Amino acid sequence: MNRTTKTAALGRSLLAGPYLLWMAGFILIPLCLILWYGLTDRDGALTLANVLAIADPEHAKALWLSLGLSLVSTLICLVLAYPLAMILRGKKAAAGGFIVFIFILPMWMNFLLRTLAWQTLLEKNGVINGILSFLGLPTQSLINTPGAIVLGMVYNFLPFMVLPIYNVLAKIDDNIIDAAMDLGASGFQRLIKIWLPLSLPGIISGITMVFVPSLTTFVISDLLGGSKILLIGNVIEQEFTKGSNWHLGSGLSLVLMVFILISMAMIAKYDKNGEGNAF
Repeated sequence: MNRTTKTAALGRSLLAGPYLLWMAGFILIPLCLILWYGLTDRDGALTLANVLAIADPEHAKALWLSLGLSLVSTLICLVLAYPLAMILRGKKAAAGGFIVFIFILPMWMNFLLRTLAWQTLLEKNGVINGILSFLGLPTQSLINTPGAIVLGMVYNFLPFMVLPIYNVLAKIDDNIIDAAMDLGASGFQRLIKIWLPLSLPGIISGITMVFVPSLTTFVISDLLGGSKILLIGNVIEQEFTKGSNWHLGSGLSLVLMVFILISMAMIAKYDKNGEGNAF
């Protein structure tokens, strides 16, 4: 290795230094703390009680409800996002880029403010019920329901489904589609045999990027569920903030980390080249 190569390698190492410090301070150390608290009791003795507490009826109910609402939200996002991504791909570069910008624009606003906006729309005396009353129609109980939570999840996380799918679809060669059409493939056959298989990395990435935050969220259920509908994220948040039981909160967090690891494994298997990464 000559002097120039050594200097370049040293320069890259120095540039990576701040990132390594950031990872250690804000990722590795907090994870180690969660692992320590989750596997110990208040006396510091090793125990699995905090992790096994997920089997308690209250915790298990919150977990299954979180899984159910997260799956519904992810499915709705996928159904909405795939046709939209196909439409974006069919647009010219300038038009498609503008529409993508429109999708990204709300993400510049604070997550809490976006959710509070839906609270204003859905509440009993909110905008939607105000319009219904003006039209002489009966008002609806929209807020503090599972449907309101799903709506908040879909609204906040839909861009995370659209962009990875669009990113993969945009890379598919038009010649492949043209060849399939020349061979007599119908629109449905092209969808099943070409579009879906080739866009699978983006689909898996999008599903992961929607499902994981939907499963772990507590702000959306707090604001749109009125603290009446407890998800597993709410239970963990309450253990840390109100119950001051970091050990139980960490143990339940370790259970959720299993789902995150499964999601990471799926991405590693189906998106080895990072094709579905749009961020």
